[in-house]
Amino acid sequence: MTDRTPLQPDPERPADAPLTLVVISGGTGNPSSSRLLADRLTEKTTELIRGRGRDVSIQHVELAPIAVDIAQAVVTGFPGERLKAVIRQLAAADGLITVSPVYTAGVSGLFKSFFDILDDNLVVAKPTLPAATAGSARHALVIDGQLRPMLAFLRALTVPTSVFAAPEDWGSSALGERIGRAATELTALMTTGVGAAIAGDAWSGYRHRFGGEAARAERTAADVDFTSPLMRLAAGGAPSQRDTGA
Repeated sequence: MTDRTPLQPDPERPADAPLTLVVISGGTGNPSSSRLLADRLTEKTTELIRGRGRDVSIQHVELAPIAVDIAQAVVTGFPGERLKAVIRQLAAADGLITVSPVYTAGVSGLFKSFFDILDDNLVVAKPTLPAATAGSARHALVIDGQLRPMLAFLRALTVPTSVFAAPEDWGSSALGERIGRAATELTALMTTGVGAAIAGDAWSGYRHRFGGEAARAERTAADVDFTSPLMRLAAGGAPSQRDTGA
């Protein structure tokens, strides 16, 4: 039988420490409907988190001003200083709100390129709320068809409810209801610490890039767990009976 110990949140962090919510908006217009939706999601999530007696810090990441930095990182493979600062924000985040505009039945190229340059481990088990805006309701399935699979590849912990807004939705009470439902789900994941617990308990079971940007990334030989199942297999050994559940 496999030994299943209870998941524990980060033991080095006080239970009442302020939470950090990073809000990523891929809109390029001014004003931007993506930023408008991001603001409404942020406002409701902040209200709910503080209603649970927790403080929260909001950090906005607008992709348009760093578009050149993103393009250079895509071409060279190396993020510049401004982009590194954003990556550090994501690494330290307790939760994410991601909002992309939809162009020609797909998330924006700028938004996708930003996520393309991230370390695969950067947002592992981070509670994430996916959202999108578009000029037509015909694009409503882009979130489930493109945005969720991308976040799943990065192993983010996405909330069950996504939020899509077309022009006719802005005056509808249904949009407010979806925002409330999604914000409630994100609040629950962030305040219970389930993401940190999952990452903490299962981290050694993932494949990681040495020296990556993720907060838990191994940067020296002393950081590497050579007793993990993956490391034993890499060294030519066999996993133990406990690892295989035998």
